Amino acid sequence: MYEFAIAWEWLGLAVRWLHVITAIAWIGSSFYFIALDLGLVKRPHLPVGAYGEEWQVHGGGFYHIQKYLVAPASMPDHLTWFKWEAYTTWLSGFALLCVVYYGGADLFLIDRHVLDVTEWQAIGLSLASLAIGWIFYDQLCKSPLGRNTWGLMVLLYLALIAMAWGYTQIFTGRAAFLHLGAFTATIMSANVFFIIIPNQKVVVADLIAGRTPDPKYGVIAKQRSLHNNYLTLPVIFFMLSNHYPLAFATSYNWIIAALVFLMGVTIRHWFNTTHARKGRPTWTWIATTVIFIVIMWLSTVQKPPVAEEAAVAPSNLRFAENVHFDAARDIVQSRCSMCHAAEPVWEGVVRPPKNVKLETDTEIAAHAREIYIQAGRSHAMPPGNITEVTVDERALLSAWFESAVEGKM
Repeated sequence: MYEFAIAWEWLGLAVRWLHVITAIAWIGSSFYFIALDLGLVKRPHLPVGAYGEEWQVHGGGFYHIQKYLVAPASMPDHLTWFKWEAYTTWLSGFALLCVVYYGGADLFLIDRHVLDVTEWQAIGLSLASLAIGWIFYDQLCKSPLGRNTWGLMVLLYLALIAMAWGYTQIFTGRAAFLHLGAFTATIMSANVFFIIIPNQKVVVADLIAGRTPDPKYGVIAKQRSLHNNYLTLPVIFFMLSNHYPLAFATSYNWIIAALVFLMGVTIRHWFNTTHARKGRPTWTWIATTVIFIVIMWLSTVQKPPVAEEAAVAPSNLRFAENVHFDAARDIVQSRCSMCHAAEPVWEGVVRPPKNVKLETDTEIAAHAREIYIQAGRSHAMPPGNITEVTVDERALLSAWFESAVEGKM
């Protein structure tokens, strides 16, 4: 049974690897086409219906690209669709959410000091937020308010701030940031699946049937692509943030999240303006730097005291009641807690790594699987074995987890 923990860890790595690969493909193609679109040049010799063209050089050859705002006069023999990058990114990301946060809901998803819910209730709230978020956003875009692109983006930003605050009132800080990224990525992927690709298929069907395509489909798809453009960088930040507790585990984490969205806008504005050959607005980097400094300052504000330590969760009792627990606890507290503490004493460590605290029985029992993987079956922790954990101590940590999983008391 304890080998399941090893297999689950490898499954998490495999899915994460897939997610990163597909995300690179999607973001890379997205950034390329944004730059291409903004760099198009109008010339008099262009075919009827063509908006602009671009000459590019790469890999030893030249490329000549033309864009039609609606569609060419006839259907080309070969048409490449860019959609599976978005689909597989979302599917692999959702799979990773299931493996890490749903599979480890009691540890990674639920903070009983924030909201005391069952694992299934937390998972239900997670799923509902992703689905309802897309429906709200889609209806907002289709409403009369959606006719004003920039006004719509302001409303979207306010909605994202509300979600940032809401997630921090339900989940752990780590899960809150991850969900904010998933929430935003769901909107982006759904834009591709429900709006952009279907609209392009309508245009293709009109071409095949000999009809003149309606330009409204391209306008709608363009608006959704613009949203995706400005949301990409914040999503990447939130997906990486689970490694940095200074971002997600501080008092004003939801304000930090709101500021991250602003940084995404300022950075993308510089690239968009540059690609459009409209200058290089250096003020955007100044604004980004100022925002980032504010974020760093906010992260230094201490969290207010929390309630007394919660009881050991039922799912973790087997680890706390195991015959090896006292010895394992002594090892953890002597070898690990100088960093993994509410107030680390190790020089240079100002927050517990990944916000994992290992000071109390409850905390140690809750992180039994991570201790087993990181310090029992592997030598990942402590880094460089700086606290000199012995071979016998690692063997005891392994024996503690394995015997508890097998039901031996």
